[in-house]
Amino acid sequence: MDRFQAIRAFVVVVEQGSFARAADRLDQSVSSVSRQIADLEAHLDARLLNRTTRRLSLTEAGRDFHERSVQLLADLDEAEQAAGGVGAAPRGTLKLTAPITYGVRVLAPRLASFTARYPDVRLDIELSDRAVDLVDEGFDLAVRIGAIRNPNLVARRVGETRLVCCASPAYLAAHGTPATPADLARHACLTYEYAPVRSQWRFVDANGAEQIAKVAGPMHGNNGEMLAALAAQGAGVTLEPDFIVEPLIASGRLVPILVGYEVPPIPIHAAYPSRRHLSAKVRAFIDHLVAGGTRAVSA
Repeated sequence: MDRFQAIRAFVVVVEQGSFARAADRLDQSVSSVSRQIADLEAHLDARLLNRTTRRLSLTEAGRDFHERSVQLLADLDEAEQAAGGVGAAPRGTLKLTAPITYGVRVLAPRLASFTARYPDVRLDIELSDRAVDLVDEGFDLAVRIGAIRNPNLVARRVGETRLVCCASPAYLAAHGTPATPADLARHACLTYEYAPVRSQWRFVDANGAEQIAKVAGPMHGNNGEMLAALAAQGAGVTLEPDFIVEPLIASGRLVPILVGYEVPPIPIHAAYPSRRHLSAKVRAFIDHLVAGGTRAVSA
């Protein structure tokens, strides 16, 4: 058994979620991939995967071994690059995750220009508004909006965004325009699943004093673009990043409110596992984001 090949097959099976998809990625037969995993489990004297007719799942031993295997393969890839005299040249696959709307409106042109500049790097992108586990799910990097609270991640600030409180002209005509954050308690507010505090919106007045608005409403969701679209249809008041609502404000479908109050800017970070070396491809990608800025591209 070639242990490195078996370990690589195991990592790809976990990433792809099936032996068939892993076999396609590795350009091998399903039976070959299955045999490598079986041989690896026999060598370790431990079951790594629970297999059913519908899905695969990691055992406890499998989760630990997967985390170490991802790190091992990353280290091996860097060692091979360094030995070949190309340590400073980004290459290989960079697997990254980012929020959905931010990925489409802001990151997409950055990704295109990055691959044009570094043709030896292949980007494997997953857009999701949830905070994925980078190590467990095999990601090299995450672009995240907001504070990074995971002590196992190293984060570099690559920009910021500002939240804009707004509603449709029709909603404001029917329900009135809030004059202060406290007025939001009497309005239908559209709340976001991944907000630090779901039922509170924070504002700062002209004197620098913080004002906390308690909010609630008929709709709650896990995607900011959907909430902004609902607000544009008159469903209520929303508090969303500028890169989401700017096109709707420009078209007149949404109107900014509480303009005398500011919402503290939200940082945008590129984060990677602290246990993983900062490879040339990750370093180059982060530098590219910093150099390109974070201005949204209107849809």
